[in-house]
Amino acid sequence: MNGIAGQRPLLIWVVHLSVALLVLLWTIPTFGLLVSSFRDGDQLSVSGWWTALTATERNQVIRAPAADAQVQEGGKWVIKGNVFDGQSPGKVVAFGFSSKAPAEFSAGNTAQMQDGQSLVVAADGEFTIASDEEMKGKRGSRIFFTSIDPPRFTLENYRNVLFSEGIGRSFINTLTVTIPATIIPILIAAYAAYALAWMTFPGRSLLLAVVVGLLVVPLQMSLIPLLRLYTDIGIGKSYVGIWLAHTGFGLPLAIYLLRNYIRGLPREIIESAKVDGASDFEIFRKIILPLSFPALASFAIFQFLWVWNDLLVATVFLGNNEEQLVMTGRLRELLGSRGGNWEILTASAFVSIAVPLLVFFSLQRYLVRGLLAGSVK
Repeated sequence: MNGIAGQRPLLIWVVHLSVALLVLLWTIPTFGLLVSSFRDGDQLSVSGWWTALTATERNQVIRAPAADAQVQEGGKWVIKGNVFDGQSPGKVVAFGFSSKAPAEFSAGNTAQMQDGQSLVVAADGEFTIASDEEMKGKRGSRIFFTSIDPPRFTLENYRNVLFSEGIGRSFINTLTVTIPATIIPILIAAYAAYALAWMTFPGRSLLLAVVVGLLVVPLQMSLIPLLRLYTDIGIGKSYVGIWLAHTGFGLPLAIYLLRNYIRGLPREIIESAKVDGASDFEIFRKIILPLSFPALASFAIFQFLWVWNDLLVATVFLGNNEEQLVMTGRLRELLGSRGGNWEILTASAFVSIAVPLLVFFSLQRYLVRGLLAGSVK
């Protein structure tokens, strides 16, 4: 016994460390997504979020203005400009005029180019191309340079997402789908769970077995038949149709969770209420519902997260109509059309997970209580 008792603290430490590791593995990507959503797009494309507070080295190339931009100064023909034109300024550390040696010269040095031209790029990005003879050509010379950029953070990513990319409209559409699709199955399942737990009627056990069996039925099997049925009765491609679809898909789990919880409530409370003359509806409304809040909250978390993150059901029952496109559909379009704009994608993704995170952390204390309800007498 001493050996077993001596192992218990070690086992507890292993469990605690395992939980801490799982939390860390879940938190780090989310934190990285948050940091990336505030970073400058140019820096985000060349470095990871863990380098957000350090300077970033970038290799770039621009094309100088053509010969028609030259002016004569001190007996030389000169073309001037700045390699950071239209970009956030950094510090140039090296430059070159050939792709074979893009960082051959240090900032401030003079590079001898072809046709007797010379190139100087200063640390602040100002460059000068000089020639003793008038320069010709319709295309300017390429300038390769390496810059060190300080950390840059911006709110422009979120402004683009919320006001320019249509995410705001998709955010409202997703709320329109998710809130009713969470509330409706809870209301229906609560009545069904009370009946299966405390009311006696023929076929109750068979009905409960059917509910448990429906938990393992793939919803993909019913998508097309349901859509054809909804189209025939006039609710296809509408919010009513997707509300009913999510209600049907969520009811088996809701009934199962709530029935286990309600069944575990003290029988004496219900019997005392019946002795006092309370009807089943009064018992359900005044006693069962207040006591079942942990189970209701645990299912609400599951259903809300499922519907909010859903793409398949929304695509089938709402389609890709711009006025009804949900968040997941909008992010899919952004990924297809803006695959290189990581700052847009990270900001969009964090906007989409912000509400589920808020719901989860608001109700998570009820989650375990609701899931374990009825498992221990």
